[in-house]
Amino acid sequence: MKLLTEFLSVKSWRIKMEETSQDIGFTRNNQWFRYRAAGIIIKDDAVLMVGNDHNDYYYSVGGAVQLGETAEEACLRELYEETGLQLEIERLAFIHENFFTGQESDFLNKVNCHELSFYFLMKPLTENLSVKSESFGTDGSKEFLKWIPIAEYKNYKAFPTFFADELKNLSVNSQIKRIVTTE
Repeated sequence: MKLLTEFLSVKSWRIKMEETSQDIGFTRNNQWFRYRAAGIIIKDDAVLMVGNDHNDYYYSVGGAVQLGETAEEACLRELYEETGLQLEIERLAFIHENFFTGQESDFLNKVNCHELSFYFLMKPLTENLSVKSESFGTDGSKEFLKWIPIAEYKNYKAFPTFFADELKNLSVNSQIKRIVTTE
């Protein structure tokens, strides 16, 4: 009975969130879709990532695109909300279609997920890249920021996993790359 109650609680929370949110995403029959925009911020050969107090992994800085908003607008909004940094978009680097199953530790507990993400390479507007995080995740968890050295990315539990290889070649390859993963 406890599991059913927890499931119904999470399910009703998701439905309430979807009804009140302007985020482009939906849930149907244990399947979840989200349209997301994220930024790639690099400093001293490290990429800025986000962690939170509920999960044991890192993820890219960004979030859901909202109705009536372009991916670029969403990226700039999310990055400012999560880092406090004034940035500009240098270029679109990756279009990522990701299929994964939500982890038991997060609000997507065992849900089949399909996420479409646009990753933009960012350019800071100032030399000072001191970041501050006062943001919260979709599930209400307190988020924090971490610079992960690109050469050591594979040693971290971090998503998207393709960053480990692709960020090394980012300055050489200026074409937009489409990547499909099942993680």
